Amino acid sequence: MPIATVNPATGKTLRTFDELGADGVEERVARAESAFQGYRHTDFATRARLLTAAADLLDKERDGIARVMTLEMGKTLSAAKAEAAKCAKAMRWYAAAGERLLADEHPDEADVADSGAHRAYVRYRPLGVVLAVMPWNFPLWQVVRFAAPALMAGNVGLLKHASNVPQTALYLGGLFHRAGFPEGCFQTLLIGSGAIEAVLRDPRVAAATLTGSEGAGRAVAAVAGGEVKPTVLELGGSDPFVVMPSAREELDHAVHTAVTARVQNNGQSCIAAKRFIVHDDVYDEFAGAFRRAMSALVVGDPLDHSTDIGPLSTEQGRADLEELVEDALAKGAEALCGARRPKALPDGWFYEPTVLTGITEAMRIHHEEAFGPVAALYRVPDLDAALSLANDTPFGLSSNVWTRDVAEQERFVRDLAAGGVYFNGMTASHPALPFGGVKRSGYGRELSGHGIRAFCNVTTVWYGR
Repeated sequence: MPIATVNPATGKTLRTFDELGADGVEERVARAESAFQGYRHTDFATRARLLTAAADLLDKERDGIARVMTLEMGKTLSAAKAEAAKCAKAMRWYAAAGERLLADEHPDEADVADSGAHRAYVRYRPLGVVLAVMPWNFPLWQVVRFAAPALMAGNVGLLKHASNVPQTALYLGGLFHRAGFPEGCFQTLLIGSGAIEAVLRDPRVAAATLTGSEGAGRAVAAVAGGEVKPTVLELGGSDPFVVMPSAREELDHAVHTAVTARVQNNGQSCIAAKRFIVHDDVYDEFAGAFRRAMSALVVGDPLDHSTDIGPLSTEQGRADLEELVEDALAKGAEALCGARRPKALPDGWFYEPTVLTGITEAMRIHHEEAFGPVAALYRVPDLDAALSLANDTPFGLSSNVWTRDVAEQERFVRDLAAGGVYFNGMTASHPALPFGGVKRSGYGRELSGHGIRAFCNVTTVWYGR
């Protein structure tokens, strides 16, 4: 895939970039390793000051970088601005919380009394150069949610971003340096996917993190495993959105949230709700309101403030989504709305908000992730059926459940196979809460204390008597 900015609303190429050659990669890896040897000795107060300065810069430049994101991958301008603001918030959160999250841990003296230690504790030390392989759908947030804790922990980063968001990648490569971080602490590598393996195998690179497809995660994990390097993987998701009868009184709110949860970021989000599993007792009411709300969404120019849904990020992405829908329809599914390209928008990679019913196991969409504004709607008779269907997926990123029944809530917490269970609201990542999945959605956690410790050497310090 060429490294280029192609406006998905028009299909026109705006800028192209040369791929970094082997000499350029070597220069940046060497610079990163050199930067780490100095930066790892900085104190938490210094790192916090630098991270706060980066947040201040991002706030000042929010409108400009938001427009770049919209032109590169098609998210609405309002969503792009919100993403930039969220990144600045996360930087400030880690600047304030980092020292506390990485404080030395002292076990109870009674627990180590028979270890022969006069004193023992645990210290978190940075690993070194971390390679981040990141996707295009949240081109700022996916990177910052790794970069903020990694830098606060004393690591340095190399960013291999998606090839269709090069301007955002370069912005990130310069942001931390302009904020005052030493040269080499965070650098962008404009390279194709074929060059990742060599960087990851370089002995100066200590670890890797990847957000992206299952295939990309398998490839990076295989190389890292061979090199015995730690990784954190956040891969695909097909999150359930379950609605039970006890939520009847707030069904309007559930429908409104369901629409937002499905079409956020033009439907291109790993943690977007994709499978809507609704109890018989409230199904008809929910389905009718959901169809009407999805049909009312405005598809159009993402730079227009009246637009609800912009284009898909790539032409291939739309083609992949169309194949899933066409497969389902050919095997008996029904489209309550959408299931086509909008005729009024022939130039860009747009697709109408779609609700499919009558989904069966024979259909690809039952097992595969729909990355776009397409919802699969299911009817279930009871709690057990809802749980069984919710877990009938190779993914396990997050989940949304609408119920006010405490016993039902406990069942979902106990039995739903997912990295998160969100009740009566929408899944959303937050700096203070761990984020990640199970099964083929990956392993490890980002954000919170778990995220900042992911790339630390957990060091036992022991003093004899």
